[in-house]
Amino acid sequence: MVMLQLSQIDVLPGQRIVLQNVDWQQFEDIIAELGEHRSSRIAYSQGTLEIMTPLPEHEVIKGLVGDIVKILLEEKVTID
Repeated sequence: MVMLQLSQIDVLPGQRIVLQNVDWQQFEDIIAELGEHRSSRIAYSQGTLEIMTPLPEHEVIKGLVGDIVKILLEEKVTID
């Protein structure tokens, strides 16, 4: 078996890595090591772990959608 450190893995923007047979404890250890302020997105389901890094343009769109939602919520609060 080959063991790698998370710091050895570089997921480029727009790419993803899928790992099979990851148990829940390993998943929690990976989340803890990566920390909360990470650029990658992580999904886990039934032993399959996917790590992906979105493209910068997707992050811009995410920010715009978030701003629109905030504006709509502010307007709804002022109407009620």
